[in-house]
Amino acid sequence: MKTPRVRIRPDIAQVTPYRQGRMAAEDAFKLSSNENPYDPLPSVARAMATAEINRYPEGSAAVVRDRLGAKWGVSPERVIVGPGSVALISNIITMACVPGDEVLFAWRSFEAYPQLTGAIGATSVGVPLRVDGTHDIPAMIEAVTDRTRVAFLCSPNNPTGTVISRTDFELFMRSVPETLLVVLDEAYAEFVTDPDAVRGADVVNAYPNLIILRTFSKAYGLAGLRIGYGIGPEYLIDAMRVVAMPLAVTDFAQRAAIASLDDEPELLERVASIAQRRDELRAGLIEQGWNVPDAQGNFLWLPTGDHTAEAALAFERAGLMVRPLGEGIRISVGEAESVEKLLRSSGEVVAVLRSRGHFAG
Repeated sequence: MKTPRVRIRPDIAQVTPYRQGRMAAEDAFKLSSNENPYDPLPSVARAMATAEINRYPEGSAAVVRDRLGAKWGVSPERVIVGPGSVALISNIITMACVPGDEVLFAWRSFEAYPQLTGAIGATSVGVPLRVDGTHDIPAMIEAVTDRTRVAFLCSPNNPTGTVISRTDFELFMRSVPETLLVVLDEAYAEFVTDPDAVRGADVVNAYPNLIILRTFSKAYGLAGLRIGYGIGPEYLIDAMRVVAMPLAVTDFAQRAAIASLDDEPELLERVASIAQRRDELRAGLIEQGWNVPDAQGNFLWLPTGDHTAEAALAFERAGLMVRPLGEGIRISVGEAESVEKLLRSSGEVVAVLRSRGHFAG
């Protein structure tokens, strides 16, 4: 006899839930979640020690918003702080869409876009990336319809690591209706070294239909505290606040974010070292025969095609937890000690793929 099941919405039953990158065993390197490998700065740890856990946090993260407003040259009313940028993505889709509306994004891109779109009954429109892993901006423009309510532009793109150029971004903004909400998702912006990449700070005041998303999880190393922020026109930020979960950003996270902004130069030195390690890893992988897109985040993308699961298992056996995603594997830039092991393992994997007639890429 079957156990009765509670009815859930049919559209929810068809949505694939978000799956976190696998946790690492004690003797393995965790390269599956794009985390910053450095420990928190001592000043950040001290700031968290003063948190009042018996009290509710300040609901609007006012001090954080003040600091970010000053940093970006906007009023605090144009800044919203949430428990990670993924929560803000959810707020955006919820406040802009009803069932039947469309949400546009490149694909493959951040897994949360289709998941959170499907969760409210809206329709995902994923436009295939170009062969080089970049956004196909002309194709995305063509995909806009009168049902499109939100367009996500992810730069650097997760998982391929490629950026959107300032030229392509401006083409997109010129070509779509001003009534279309465009989101520039810059979760990895601090790692970008490409001078042609679009920069949210340069366009934050240029468009009345643009929201820029950032996070403290990656470059600032606060992934475990869950804090991110968005900047946009005040009326859109107010609408996001309506649907946001109250009191969701902890006092720990707010204090850590403020301390991180205080010590930003030291943190950005760490970012520069990760970006250099990324470039060295990419050069090593290309030398082995991999076709690695121009990575500008803190991760690299290996196109493994139909051999993805097998390749991911080979990395795991070598003590490297990586992130298989459909047709490829995303590998985070981790500790310096992981580099030698990663290149040794990737060399073995690419050799196996070649022996089976698969040109890696």
